[in-house]
Amino acid sequence: MLEEYSRYLQYEKNFSTHTVSSYKRDIGQFAKYYFAITNNQELKNAETDDIKLWIAKLIDENEIAPRSIRRKLAALNSFYMYLLEKGVINKNPVDIPAPKITVNLPVFFTEKEIDRLRDTKKHLAKNRFEEKRDDLIIELLYQTGIRRKELINLKVTDIDFSRKTIKVLGKRNKERLIPFGESLEKQLKSYIKTKIETIKSDNNFLFVLRTGKQIYDRAVYNIVTKKLSAISTNAKHSPHTLRHTFATTLLNNGADLNAVKELLGHSSLASTQVYTHTTFKELQEIYNQTHPRAN
Repeated sequence: MLEEYSRYLQYEKNFSTHTVSSYKRDIGQFAKYYFAITNNQELKNAETDDIKLWIAKLIDENEIAPRSIRRKLAALNSFYMYLLEKGVINKNPVDIPAPKITVNLPVFFTEKEIDRLRDTKKHLAKNRFEEKRDDLIIELLYQTGIRRKELINLKVTDIDFSRKTIKVLGKRNKERLIPFGESLEKQLKSYIKTKIETIKSDNNFLFVLRTGKQIYDRAVYNIVTKKLSAISTNAKHSPHTLRHTFATTLLNNGADLNAVKELLGHSSLASTQVYTHTTFKELQEIYNQTHPRAN
């Protein structure tokens, strides 16, 4: 029955191999529990209370996250809806409200913290290739909001200095153009010049190691973490934090939400709207601090 359902998901519903595998695993976990506590070896006979007890057991023993519970319930619901449509059962036993998911607001840096980072750069030797590269990585992430993978795959030919735009290849191979200002233009030109003079390689990637090879994921993470930990007590100092900072800074300064969505390369506006919670929180704090009747 489960194999027949899996083929249905794959060939009729066109679910991805990953989704089919996840659903099979979740249903298999429930089946193992159900067969162990009952004398019944037919999943079609499971009742709502059986599913509730299984979910309670998962939460109690494994401290499983609400998101995972929602996925497991979705898998069971899909399976029993399939049996319902086939006439195997008369009622879907998955009559359980899914737990709410707590939305964690994105961590970001304030403009003062970013300015403090720039002040520390004044004392660095600017003729060194690595320092110019590392400074540019920080500025590019902060001023464009691109993802770490997008930054790693940037090529020199993706930069159009005449139009002041960078062509980025995002998720699902979707291209987008991101504008940049004069300060980043100067920094880009200075770095590229130093790169040509220092690195003897035909590699067209913008960011490379001293060996000439394309920079890799962990190296970018380490560069960003090291620099940001020097200017902030934030728990997170990852490249993605600079992406959050980019979006939050734009919205705090009056940018249109749809424009920020396009710059970030989000496929849905809902992904961008999480930053409005952050900006509203800032406004609320200002109100509480300044309005005489706020408290």
